[in-house]
Amino acid sequence: MSRSERLFDLLQILRRHRRPVSGRVLAAEIGVRLRTLYRDIASLQAQGATIEGEAGIGYVLRPGFLLPPLMFTPEEIEALVLGSRWVAGRGDGPLADAARSALARIGAVLPADLREEMEANSLFIVPGPDIAADTIDAALLRKAIRTEHKLALAYSDAAGTPSARVVWPFALAFFDQVRLLIGWCELRGAFRSFRTDRIARAEMLAARYPTRRPELIRQWKAVKYQMPHHGEE
Repeated sequence: MSRSERLFDLLQILRRHRRPVSGRVLAAEIGVRLRTLYRDIASLQAQGATIEGEAGIGYVLRPGFLLPPLMFTPEEIEALVLGSRWVAGRGDGPLADAARSALARIGAVLPADLREEMEANSLFIVPGPDIAADTIDAALLRKAIRTEHKLALAYSDAAGTPSARVVWPFALAFFDQVRLLIGWCELRGAFRSFRTDRIARAEMLAARYPTRRPELIRQWKAVKYQMPHHGEE
C-alpha cells in the first residue's frame, strides 16, 4: 500500500468515528506501527485536516474537512485516465478539450508517486471508426440539458424526411459512431432519441420544461425497452 493510499484510509476511518479513537486502534486498523500512525496524523494535519487530539488520548476528525483531490487510489486514477482518454477521443470539441484539461489539473495536484502512476498508465483507448459529424454545437445541447430548457430542432429522420420538433432534452448517449439526444418530444407526445448528426438546427428556447430532469430520466428508464428501436427517430 502506498503512503497516499494509507493516508486516504486513515481519513476514512476517522470519518467513521464521532468520538476520539486511540492511536493504537487506528494503527491496528491500518496495519502500521504506532510511530508511523503519528507521522501520518501529522501529515494530514499539515494538509489541512482538522484532526484534534494527541498521543495517549485519542484523535477525532472535526466536520468540514473536504477530501483533497490528490487522495485517489491507483484504481481510481486508472478509471479517471481511461475515461478522460475516451472522452478526449470520442467527445465533441469542447468536451474533448475539457477532458484533457481536467486530466492535466488532476496531474498537477497529485503527489509524486501518484503522478508517476498516472503518467505511466497503460490503459489505452483503441481508435475506432470516425464519429458522424455534427452540424450543430453539441455544447448547446448540453447546456439545455443542464438548465432544463426546451429545444427547437430542425431534424431529418433516416429517410431524410425533415420535421420541426420541440424537445425536452434530458440526456446525451455516446456511441462509437453516433451521439443521441434523448428527450420528450412534444410532436410525438412520447420519449424519443435524435441522432445529433441529423439535427440541422437547434435553438434553446426561453421556456423551461415543466418536469424536472431526474423525473424525466426515471420515467424514460421505466419505458425505454418497450419502445421500438428505443424510441430513435
